[in-house]
Amino acid sequence: MKKIILPLMLLASPLAMAASDAAWQQSKVDMQQACLKASTLKQVSVVGKAIEYDDSVGYSALLLQGRYPQQHMNNQRGRELCLYQRSSGKASVSEADTLRGVK
Repeated sequence: MKKIILPLMLLASPLAMAASDAAWQQSKVDMQQACLKASTLKQVSVVGKAIEYDDSVGYSALLLQGRYPQQHMNNQRGRELCLYQRSSGKASVSEADTLRGVK
């Protein structure tokens, strides 16, 4: 019996861990949509690529850029950092104007 189960387990294990390219693309789209929706900026867009943290953390980070909608901000450009929880699909943003770009 052991001789039959072991080969079956070895064959099935890579299949259980693999995700299709389409699934990864959909996950990326879901993250971007959630982050853009959570943003408080107007004319908001994604800046750069997402930072993917290990599954033990379960978050991805995405930098957003847009313009502040408040009248006293005079349409000033601003940035937000979005943390996206992959397991729940929830996004949370915080002001990130102090983040500097890489030269």
